[in-house]
Amino acid sequence: MSARPTRPGGRSAAVVAAVKAAVEELIEERGRAAITIPMVAERAGVNPTSVYRRWGDLQTMINDIATYRLDPKRPLPDTSDLRRDLELWAEEFVTHYSQPVNAALLRAGAATAGEVESDCLRNRRIEASLLLERAPDSFGLDPDQVIDFVIAPIIYRIIFSPWTVDETTAPRLVGRLFERVPV
Repeated sequence: MSARPTRPGGRSAAVVAAVKAAVEELIEERGRAAITIPMVAERAGVNPTSVYRRWGDLQTMINDIATYRLDPKRPLPDTSDLRRDLELWAEEFVTHYSQPVNAALLRAGAATAGEVESDCLRNRRIEASLLLERAPDSFGLDPDQVIDFVIAPIIYRIIFSPWTVDETTAPRLVGRLFERVPV
């Protein structure tokens, strides 16, 4: 008797991947206002209850999907130079949100931003903490300063003025952060 091949991550991972793809497609085709969970479930080929069970509501699902490619388990830059690590980390955000669908998802998710601390903010704070902790000298920086000076301006620009984000954005913002700290 031969063993059945298994899918990496199993059924749950397959449902999540299908839903994420469906949301991206629908956002590109119709925009945020025209999307419903039953519509996403139909496009993904899953039962709406699977979507509700995983995310609870449409806004939570969109917020999660807006950053899923920025998986908190991905390797972070590690050059042994805090400034360069922060630049590379920030460049990930610029690159990610330079993709129109990712920017559209971010804008759609921003509709309820601030009501509760999002996984996106929580994950970015954890990442900033890790980058600072492993640096030989963190110059007295704390994670919230990194978020305020580097990540928040990128997100703000992507939402309100995406044409102002380019390959100079990350090094410029990290440079401003380091201008604020005594070296």
